Amino acid sequence: MARKSTRKLWAEHVARGGGQSASAKNAAPMGTVQFQGIVLGIDPSLRGSGFAVLDYTPNGKVRVVETATLRLKPAISQIECLGAIGNQVEDFIDKHELQHVAIEQTIYVQNFQTAQILGAARGAAIAVASMRGVAVFEYAPLRIKQAVTGAGRASKEQVARTIQSITGVDLTDRLDESDAAAVALCHAYTWRGQ
Repeated sequence: MARKSTRKLWAEHVARGGGQSASAKNAAPMGTVQFQGIVLGIDPSLRGSGFAVLDYTPNGKVRVVETATLRLKPAISQIECLGAIGNQVEDFIDKHELQHVAIEQTIYVQNFQTAQILGAARGAAIAVASMRGVAVFEYAPLRIKQAVTGAGRASKEQVARTIQSITGVDLTDRLDESDAAAVALCHAYTWRGQ
């Protein structure tokens, strides 16, 4: 009998309802906004982080307030990149009255150095939000895609099309921003207030 990959096992676990807290299992149907306010979604990367600020109104409407992609050239050092990510998050905090920050968790990578770099990029964003007193929530890529599209293995293009159908904003040519909007949307669909 062939061994199943970790990804396959996890997908089966999630399909059975595993990997969720009791409150998440009893969550409202997909597409129902539970969060009200402004959230910054972040798709972190050392040289191409995506950001999206979404506003969730009491009537359940979702409005894209602002999106951006932070592109950093290879000539810029890793330390300078981390500073630029932190500055970008701080700019969003200064510009918008954010209630929460939602960020994508590190994806599974086989290369330790890549995982370390992605973790540093996430840390730069998380640290600034935390120091400024904005609550930060982390979501796994599979959970984000499931919450937004209903399919954990949806492509980036499928995610962008779904974001467009929900918000009316076309981010199909800005996939980092679309992914960040998906993180923010996942937060709105799955977050449960205390």
